[in-house]
Amino acid sequence: MDVLIVVDMQNDFVTGTLGSSLAQEIVIPLKEYLNSLKEDTYVIFTRDTHDESYMESNEGLHLPIPHCLFNTWGWQIVDELKDFKYNRIINKPNFGIGSGTWRNILKDIDVKSITLVGLCTDICVISNALSLKIAYPEIPVRVIERLCMGVTKKSHEDAIATMKMCQVDII
Repeated sequence: MDVLIVVDMQNDFVTGTLGSSLAQEIVIPLKEYLNSLKEDTYVIFTRDTHDESYMESNEGLHLPIPHCLFNTWGWQIVDELKDFKYNRIINKPNFGIGSGTWRNILKDIDVKSITLVGLCTDICVISNALSLKIAYPEIPVRVIERLCMGVTKKSHEDAIATMKMCQVDII
C-alpha cells in the first residue's frame, strides 16, 4: 500500500506564531493533491503537539516560541485540510518520530512506498523522512518538493539536498 504522510500542516506553522507566506503558498496545492489521491492510499497526518511545559523542554530552549499547544487553535490542522479523510492522525511531541516508532505505527500495513509532504522541510519533514528511510531501507521514501516548505527557501533547498544524499527520492 502507498502511504502518504502529511507533516504538521497546522495553524501555528501556516498563519500562527511560526507561520509564513512561504508555508501559506503550499496549502492550496496540497489540498488539490490530496483530493487527487487514489482511494487506497493510506494517509497519515502528523501534528506537532506540546503542553504548557514546552518552554522548559530542550526544544523550547532552542526555539523559545510557544506553538502547537495541545487543543489550541494553533495545534489544529489548517481549515483547508482539516476535513480531508485520513486513516490516522499522530500527535508527536517533537520534530521527529523515530524509526522504531514508525515501524510500530505502520506494522499492520503492507507498505509499498512512503511519500511525505508538509512543513517544515528543514525540520520535521527531513527528520521523519530520514527515520522512515532507516526503518524501511528497501522501500521508496519520497518527498514532493513543491508540497513542502522550510523556514526559509534556502533551508528548504538545503534539506532537499541532504535528503537526496541520503537516498530519499525527491519528486
